[in-house]
Formats: sequence, structure tokens, C-alpha cells
Amino acid sequence: MGLLRLMALAALASQPGVAGGAETIGNSSVGITEFSVGKFRYFKLSRPFPEEAILRNISSNVTFLIFQIHSQYQNTTISFSKTFLPSTSATGTDKGLVFILRPEQSMCFWYMEALDAEPVQNVAIPLSYSERDPIPGGCNLEFDLDIDPNIYLEYDFFETTIKFAPANLGYARGTESPPCDIKTGQDTRWRLLYDVYQYFLPENDLTEEALLKHLQRMAEVPHVTANAIKVVTLTANDKTSVSFSSLRGQGVIYNVIVWDPVLNTSAAYVPTHTYACRLEAMEGSCSSLGRASTKVFFTLFALLGFFICFFGHRFWKTELFFIGFIFMGFFFYILITRLTPIKYDVRLILTAVAGSIGGIFLVAAWWRFGILTLCMLCVGLVLGFLISSVTFFTPLGNLTIFSNDDVFWVTFSGIAVLIPVVFMSCLRMLNILACGFVGSYSVVLAVDSYMYTSLSYITLNVLKRALSTHFRSAFTNVPFQTNEQEEGRERNIDRPPLQAPNQGAAY
Repeated sequence: MGLLRLMALAALASQPGVAGGAETIGNSSVGITEFSVGKFRYFKLSRPFPEEAILRNISSNVTFLIFQIHSQYQNTTISFSKTFLPSTSATGTDKGLVFILRPEQSMCFWYMEALDAEPVQNVAIPLSYSERDPIPGGCNLEFDLDIDPNIYLEYDFFETTIKFAPANLGYARGTESPPCDIKTGQDTRWRLLYDVYQYFLPENDLTEEALLKHLQRMAEVPHVTANAIKVVTLTANDKTSVSFSSLRGQGVIYNVIVWDPVLNTSAAYVPTHTYACRLEAMEGSCSSLGRASTKVFFTLFALLGFFICFFGHRFWKTELFFIGFIFMGFFFYILITRLTPIKYDVRLILTAVAGSIGGIFLVAAWWRFGILTLCMLCVGLVLGFLISSVTFFTPLGNLTIFSNDDVFWVTFSGIAVLIPVVFMSCLRMLNILACGFVGSYSVVLAVDSYMYTSLSYITLNVLKRALSTHFRSAFTNVPFQTNEQEEGRERNIDRPPLQAPNQGAAY
């Protein structure tokens, strides 16, 4: 068997061809999967034996390669050798390795292995770069690999954080790599810039096919810049970590493009993805976004809001109960969440009770004292809260100045208070607008407990900001997609043709 393997490798090395040209076909008879530069390949990995991969006919002007492999949620390990050590391998759903080529080297080998018992569907691609291109992760001091092009992602309910290792300047084959931290001048890696990109998958699409197809738009520099949203540009002096608002149930792909402003060259890190939830979980998975308690709470809330939207102005006391419920319930939920370790379901029940008390209190205040101005002030503040939330839901909310909590809350409160002040001379108009906007938005919140909707984050981002001190640094972008936009993305001619997964086929 060993002799047969050597003969197969010799035959592969002797065949002519151009890297990145023709379609690659895996040789399953000898356990070797063949790749071509710049060509995506679908394949499956199964336990228990690692599979060897080969890339041949590498051009002499290529100085380093980045091989990346992606799966939806099952981990895959790639390694420089058959011995899978932490310093020579990477394990995860979106992982890559950097191959620094030796002089005259025209062929690369590496190994791939699935960790789960079930076969893992993967898509992978090797990408080539020249000596002028920066090397992603070339100045890694934090992670296990010597050169680490991977983006490390963590998420919780509030935020999703990506981290990556600093890059280094490119260099020719057979020469020493430039030092990372001896100098900080313009002839060192400190001149490099990092553009962080975000790409949203189609809403409510959790399929493996969609993910692997759209990942192909985030692997190479031209496609990343053409299809994704540039969120921020970091300098070499900035911390290589960026936070985003977690969008549970919404697929998001992140990537970083390192750019050399002197040579005007760039290179892409290995893209990573998340749904901010676990696809394989039996309970609380991505397919069941809302708990039963959440669905009951917001369904009842939406029924009352729907009534207020159309008839609230005529049923004054019912509207006051609705406004008082929101006013008291919102602040009470923040208070018990920050101060107590009570479970979510109990918090929601207590919030419903507190909100009901607030609603009854506002109705009683009107019945006993009949002060219209005080009641309309509460109505105007709730409308002002919603309008202020919409204001910070726009790109305005991502301005650096609002990462300061004092500036954010003063501005937010100022907008909320401004609304009742502006409309105080026209209380009828204020009341009609409050019933329409606040009542209809309650229906949006109910829909979000059954399926993903971006509009729920208008107020959810404010709630996250009030509950988490770390959320102030998070970017709060959300997808806003229409059918026409998706069709346009599919027709983009700047992108290579995409095809459905087909084991053993590549393009």
C-alpha cells in the first residue's frame, strides 16, 4: 500500500498543468484529495482516518498559500502533518493554514480530519499570494499556530466578538521574515491597515447549502470588498478585536482584509460565520428562537397593541393602561435583571405583574386627578423612546462618540424628552401618533418571538445597552433585505459562478 501511494504521488507530480486552472478531481483510490489554486471544492470528510490533500503546479511567483476549509457546525481539523499537534493544526468550522513556500517548491501537502462520527460536508479553497502581499496572522503572539490567518469568534446573547492575529509584511522565498516588533516605522508591519467586513446571509435561511455558497463570496479580497459591508478600519496600533450585536438566528459572515498602503496590496484572513445560536441543540436552537414564555408574553402584548394601534385614541383608559404597562415593565425588567440572578421565565412573569400594576396606576391617576398633561407626558415619553431608538438604529448609532455611555444616554434621553415637548401644543396629534407607532411596533416584537426580524433590534439594542456594560463598543448593524436585493446579489457578474454541493466535484 505504501508503494502504491508513492507511485500515485509521482504520477501526480509528473502531469503538466497550470495552478488554479482546470477542475480538480480527488483520487479516492489512494485517499488523496487534489486541489487547484483559486478553485472551491465540495467534499465530505469521515472518521476515523485523516485524508491527505495535495496542491501541485504552484507558480514560482507565489510566495505563500492560505488553505481554508469551512463547514456549517461540525468541526474539522486541518494539519501540516499526520500528527495533529496544537502548534501545527487548527480545528473548527472555519479554519485555515498558511504555507510559506521554499525556493523551487511547487507542491504542498496537508491533512484533513473530521471529529464527528457523521460525515461532514465541507467547502475548501487554496489561495495564492505574492511576496508583495501582507501575510495574515504573520505576527501572531496569542494563538497556537506560528502564523495564524484565522478569525476567532465568540458570542453570547448581547454581542459577538471576533479576534485575529496581526499581519506581517510579505517577503520573497528563501528569505527571513521581517521582524514584528523591533521597529515601528513605515518600513515595518506597523504601516498595515485592517478593514473589517460583515456579510449577512439571507434572512431565515439556516441551510447548509446557503452558508457554503455565500462563504465563497467572502474568501477572496475582490469578492469581499464587492459584496460585504465594511464596518471599521483598524490601524496596527488598535486592538485586533471587534464586537458586534448578536443576531440570534441570523447568519453572519465576518472577514478581515489586511492592506499595505505603501505597496497597495492586500490579503484576506479566513472568513468565519455564526448564527449566534447552536444549530445542533435540541432545546433553544436556532430553529426555535423564542421560548414558550416569550411567545405567550409578546403575543398577548401584541393583541393589546394591535387594538391600541387602530382604536386606542377612542378608548382612552385602555391606552393609558397600555402606556403604563410599557413604562413600568421596561424599567422593572432592567432593574431585576441587573440586580438579581432570577431565571428568565420568572423575570418575565414578574415584569408582566409590574407592568400591569403600572398600567392600573396610570389609569387610576387619570380617574382620580384627571390631569391630562401628566398622562400625555407619559404617552409622549413612550413615543419619544421609540423614535430615539429608531434614531440610534440608523448608522448614527455606530459613531465612535456614542461608545461613551454618558454621551449615549444623554443624547438618547434628550431625543425622547424632545418629542412630548414638541407636540405638547397639539396633544391630539401626539396621541394618535403614539397609538399608531407604539401599537404597531408591539406586533413586530411578537413576530420576532416566532421568526427572525431585524426590526425587533430597534428596541432590543437599547435594552442590551442598558443591561450590559460591554455592549457600548458593539456595532449594531442588522440586515435589511428584499427579494430584489437578493436577486441582484445572485446576478452579480463580478462573482465566480456558484454551484450546489456535489461530493467529488469542484470548479
